[in-house]
Amino acid sequence: MAIDWKKSLGDFIDKHDDSFDLLMQRFRNRLGLYKPLYIVPYRSYGTVNRLYVKGRVLANKGITSAADNDNLAKNLLNMYRRFESDEVRNAQLTVCFQNVEHEVLTDSEGYFTLNLEPSTPLVLDNIWHEVEIELKHADISSFEPGIKTEAHVLVPPPDAEYGIISDIDDTIVLTSATDIIQMSQHTFMNNARTRLPFAGVSAFYRSLQLGRNGKRNNPFFYVSSSPWNMYDLLHDFLDINDIPAGPLLLRDFGLLQNKFFGADHMSHKFKEIQNILLTYPNLNFILIGDSGQEDAPIYREVIKQFPGRIICVYIRDVNLEDRATMVTSITEELKGTVEMLLVKDTAAAAKHAAAAGLIFQAEVEKVEDQKAIDQSDAPGTSTGQAPAPISKDTKHLG
Repeated sequence: MAIDWKKSLGDFIDKHDDSFDLLMQRFRNRLGLYKPLYIVPYRSYGTVNRLYVKGRVLANKGITSAADNDNLAKNLLNMYRRFESDEVRNAQLTVCFQNVEHEVLTDSEGYFTLNLEPSTPLVLDNIWHEVEIELKHADISSFEPGIKTEAHVLVPPPDAEYGIISDIDDTIVLTSATDIIQMSQHTFMNNARTRLPFAGVSAFYRSLQLGRNGKRNNPFFYVSSSPWNMYDLLHDFLDINDIPAGPLLLRDFGLLQNKFFGADHMSHKFKEIQNILLTYPNLNFILIGDSGQEDAPIYREVIKQFPGRIICVYIRDVNLEDRATMVTSITEELKGTVEMLLVKDTAAAAKHAAAAGLIFQAEVEKVEDQKAIDQSDAPGTSTGQAPAPISKDTKHLG
């Protein structure tokens, strides 16, 4: 019988990593080294029958709000604090919705998840629903009662035209995920204000949210391989740049965790997208990604598993010839089922969306205007323009 050494090694490290974390928590607690605690609520999603609430309890490391004039040292310090987190296990929380309380405990990494059933029918005049969370007890010396926050859960209304599932890195914001050195520079040396979106993204995404019914109620979901430690930065980045809010579905991994060995970029994204489509069986989706990683193969598998559910796919061209060739091959494979377009920029995607009847024609001009503003604010590659433009606005591959 063959032994899965990778899995066995992962299980071994995961087990001993958990024991080490518990030991360190007790050590820090005994010496009074824990900072004041706080709750990190994650934007999540649900239905009229079930709300999914997720968050984490951590010691406050003093991560400061992003500013335009933050220097490199401050950005690096904040990033270090994000990853050198002190999670709180077995913390007791009360989640209150519609005046009904639900109890939940954090796991060994400080995360808590809860699926709750509304006690009365939801009023769907707003796609976001607020859930109150209170930290009742934690076996930590710095714990003080009265720590509360609110989580926001998205429930798409029945008249939503479609949903949008989008990648983040190299789709919304320049990350250079295919180059580890450049990726580190973009990620660690900037903050939520100095990292800029690709030109025109905010206007294009708002036009998709608006749709053709004019109600601005088409829901967004953001699926990324970034770790949960980056949640606050990505959350603030979307808000600062006026990009439609949506659940952020990130990844839990670490150098000493089994998840690092067993869960890759493709499986994480596919699983999250699969869950979304299963949760909303009557809602069709637009998928948006980039050619830099595995978005096109992932979306191909989604299309195969959920026939008729995907309206179209936009793949941002990151100007790597071999990656473009891969997208071309996949699109040819999908021909006759779903259009997959390799686009140079957001304006090209907006033109196609308008022609397909997904957005108003007038929105294309707004996207082009926003693109020009974004380019003037940040000249060069930081605007999100590809360094080697292709000859046509859109490579129509479907």
